[in-house]
Amino acid sequence: MFSKQLKFLREKNLLREIENRNSPQGAHIKIDGKEYINFSSNDYLGLANHPALLRASQRAIKKFGFGSGASRLLCGGSILHEELEKKIAGFKGTESALVFNSGYAANTGIIPAIAEEGDAIFSDELNHASIIDGCRLSRAKTYIYKHKNTGHLENLIRKTKSKRKIVVTDSVFSMDGDIAPLKELHELCFTLNSMPSAPCSLLLYIDDAHATGVLGKGRGSLEHFGIKPKPWIIQMGTFSKALGSFGAFVAGSKDTIEFILNTTRSFIFSTALPPCIIAASIAALELIEKKPALIKKLWSNRDKTAKGLTKLGYDIMGSETPIIPVKTGSIENTLKTSRYLLKKGIFAPAIRPPTVKEPRIRITVTAAHTDEDIEKLIKELS
Repeated sequence: MFSKQLKFLREKNLLREIENRNSPQGAHIKIDGKEYINFSSNDYLGLANHPALLRASQRAIKKFGFGSGASRLLCGGSILHEELEKKIAGFKGTESALVFNSGYAANTGIIPAIAEEGDAIFSDELNHASIIDGCRLSRAKTYIYKHKNTGHLENLIRKTKSKRKIVVTDSVFSMDGDIAPLKELHELCFTLNSMPSAPCSLLLYIDDAHATGVLGKGRGSLEHFGIKPKPWIIQMGTFSKALGSFGAFVAGSKDTIEFILNTTRSFIFSTALPPCIIAASIAALELIEKKPALIKKLWSNRDKTAKGLTKLGYDIMGSETPIIPVKTGSIENTLKTSRYLLKKGIFAPAIRPPTVKEPRIRITVTAAHTDEDIEKLIKELS
């Protein structure tokens, strides 16, 4: 049925295949029995296989079993879910929080819930696919503003007459590694919310998936920019990246979270995450708070890698974070580079359209990488 489409993808070097590990996640992985240095994971702090998360998960299985059996609203949750929500609210400095099954489920559920017909959404052109799909599922009108261009955004907002206006942005852009201008976005929203003609009509929705555990001493992008949470700011984030677990969350005011709980279909109609996963997320949050050295190590590794690649003359496309894209030109050259690295024992897959407009090797650095790992990457790319 799809043979023609598959043939087209194959001819254009756009056909993708899955590589399955036969080892735990980490800075070093095994595929088909061969060991590779892993520069493709979002496990930024190296917690995915941390003993503290394993112990917490094992204890939860013994006490609560494995499966949840139902959605949270049908008693599928546990007291651990409530504990995690209190911890993440405290971690993010908000009144309340709610756990979701994934970042994708959060964005595709929350955005349609908070944006009704007659509302307007303003979305950065490089936002994650889950944000794009959330906007499409919404009955609101979506306006795309140029990447990180607050002037273009303000112009669109001022021209638009809507009941409610929602600015949606990634804080860290997952394929480019740059950071949204949240200070300027916050000031713009604050200014427009202060206008007598439209008080509190503008919401700022931040996808903090790649910033939680990475920026702001781990607390995320608002902490990074010194911005205090406001009732009109909604923060979404994940436990599946720097926190090494699985699932997602939304954090905000008590009223906002209560509304989301009662209206978001991806929450209402999804079976709750197993308690053992929730326990791992709790352990990860506690680790981040107790061991700030993990985040310092992450940034030390990031800076060493970025400087090494830049010194070799590579264009890292404005990266500001442990996500370091290496510009490689054509799709063919990107595939060639990825295959070369694979032969040298480095796992760094090619990123191609439609995921990105410009093909690249997306290097992700973690706290678990050693100096030797980074030096080998630099050497093989020299």
